[in-house]
Formats: sequence, structure tokens, C-alpha cells
Amino acid sequence: MRLDQFDLALLEAVQQDATISQQDLGARVNLSSAAVNRRLKKMNMHGVIRKTVALVDPAHLGYALTVITEVEVESERLDLLDAMKRSFLACPQVQQCYYVAGACDFVLVMLVRNMEEYTQLTRELFFESNNVKGFKTLVSMSNVKVGTAVPVGSEGH
Repeated sequence: MRLDQFDLALLEAVQQDATISQQDLGARVNLSSAAVNRRLKKMNMHGVIRKTVALVDPAHLGYALTVITEVEVESERLDLLDAMKRSFLACPQVQQCYYVAGACDFVLVMLVRNMEEYTQLTRELFFESNNVKGFKTLVSMSNVKVGTAVPVGSEGH
């Protein structure tokens, strides 16, 4: 799908506040509410907008720690990698999972309430797996920037 300047302006606006009314969006980007509605539906249909969600502050639910874990696997056999991916996908504390090239194979970003919870997760996700060679833990001292917005246009730097 080709995106024009109106689409990009809509994407920028809804990434900041998805609850804004279509009338207010239209006023912001100089389109009618009907045109805004058509464009948003089309972007949803084509997967440009993957989903609309509420962002919850983890601290309000007791998740005090963000832990980044680098995981090195024993074998890169596809069935073993797929099993690991499934276990990471199924774990609610795993917020992000990246299969990467380089010194490790996976990078996980996790939210945990405390180190005891993280220790339990390491048992379940790593020690009980037959395919983890090793892992390295980084504990965030301060989440300086946590974002979900994709840069729109030339201002993304």
C-alpha cells in the first residue's frame, strides 16, 4: 500500500493518541471524518496499522524491573528454535523477543516484579530447555526511553 502525506499525518497522530475522534483527526490533517475513516480502515486492512491497544504503566501492576537477557543456543536446528520461540511467545513477562545475528541468538526484554520472579523464569525458560548454551542478564537501572511509535516522515532521527 502506498502511503501519502495524509496517511502519514494520520499515522503520526494515532500513534500519539489512538482515542482521538475521527472528527478531530480530520481537522488536524485537513480531511473529512469520512475520508479519515476510509483511510484508517484501509491501513488496518493492509496491516499498516497492526492493532490498537492501551499502553499500561508496568509499575502500576507491580512490575518494578525491566530485564534484558541475551540467550545463546546449543543448536540452531529449526525444530529446537521454533520450540524456544513458542516458549518465549507464551511467557507474559517476555515483552519483546528478537532472534538476532551476532554474539547471541535471542534478545529478550522482560518485565518482572523482582529478582525472585526473574530467577524462576530463568529456570523455566533456560535451565529446563535442552537448547540453551548460556544467557547473560542485564538489569535496567532506568528505562530512559520505551516507545512503540514508528518514526513517520523525515523527522525520525
